[in-house]
Amino acid sequence: MTDATETAAPTGPLAGVRVVELAGIGPGPFAAMMLADLGAEVIRVDRVADADPTAEGPHPDLLNRGRRSVAVDLKSPGGRAAVLALVAGADVLLEGFRPGVTERLGLGPVECLAVNPRLVYGRMTGWGQDGPHAPYAGHDIDYLALTGALHGVGRAGERPVPPMNLLGDFGGGGMMLALGVVAALYAVRAGAPGQVVDAAIVDGVSVLSTQIHALRRLGMWRDERGVNLLDGGAPFYDTYECADGRHLAVGALEPRFYDELVRLAGFPLDGEEALDRTDPGNWPALRESWARLFRTRTRDEWAELLASSDACVAPVLDWAEAPAHPHLAARRTFVTHAGVKQPAPAPRFSGTPTALRRPPPHPGQHTDEVLAEAGLDAEGIAELRAAGAIA
Repeated sequence: MTDATETAAPTGPLAGVRVVELAGIGPGPFAAMMLADLGAEVIRVDRVADADPTAEGPHPDLLNRGRRSVAVDLKSPGGRAAVLALVAGADVLLEGFRPGVTERLGLGPVECLAVNPRLVYGRMTGWGQDGPHAPYAGHDIDYLALTGALHGVGRAGERPVPPMNLLGDFGGGGMMLALGVVAALYAVRAGAPGQVVDAAIVDGVSVLSTQIHALRRLGMWRDERGVNLLDGGAPFYDTYECADGRHLAVGALEPRFYDELVRLAGFPLDGEEALDRTDPGNWPALRESWARLFRTRTRDEWAELLASSDACVAPVLDWAEAPAHPHLAARRTFVTHAGVKQPAPAPRFSGTPTALRRPPPHPGQHTDEVLAEAGLDAEGIAELRAAGAIA
């Protein structure tokens, strides 16, 4: 991993892959970031209205790292022609508009595959390209609600809790789109024609919940919230407050790991009974006993005591603490690039290592150089700019 602002050549397993990204928010940019992190050359098509020629330094939105940016008016004939020129030389196009929007712009799959039959056309939506909800707006919380996933997140007897937007937008959405694009690229490299990848968050989240559906069928998961093995119902898979008000995460699922935790922690306190943990009827009392014990030391005291063991306990770190944890620091899970501490690309590759090559661009920062690479001459670029088609 390099800390330089920009490396000279693309690295990573997707080096040589060219991606055109029609600017959006959330899961679409995350998918583009993942592809860029893996070595793809990604061109982000931003709006002309967002271009600011006076902007300096990297843009603060880390989701846009690794790209170059052109600013284009997609509604203008010249802007549409400029994007199609980029598409003609690309391997992938990513878009995250509502269904039908790129078709109305003249940049739908039909038009793009006409200029590049080997193109992988990746589409990111919440509801998908079809179905009764497809035309309507939604957000992560809505998609989780419809799939059943939101129902399962929260404490027993309390309302569901949104798990930020990591499960829907980024796990079931952007990550699934990136996987779909790589799979389609593999097919194209094997001789298949280009195709459309329809990545819907409702589909992706449903796939992520396959194990829960399996456990239900096996009679090992109850539909009530917060009463199961992995949803905070079990006292040995939960979080606990410590003496300093900070928290520990306990994941001692297997008996041997639980036994290790019991031994090292000195459970239970004097005068209390170590109840059978395999009986869910004992879980409330066990949780209270563990809670009393964990309140006798600070979070970091517990972390020091239990770290080098199989007790499966970790301190709950905040966003600022996480990069400095010794394990994450040793693995360089966070790196500094262009002066900004941020998560490093993942996963890791032994033969084609990844690197952060570019900081997030400002909209339109690379318009001229990118369009010149696509075959437009200086006069043509100047005409597009004079017409307001680019910035």
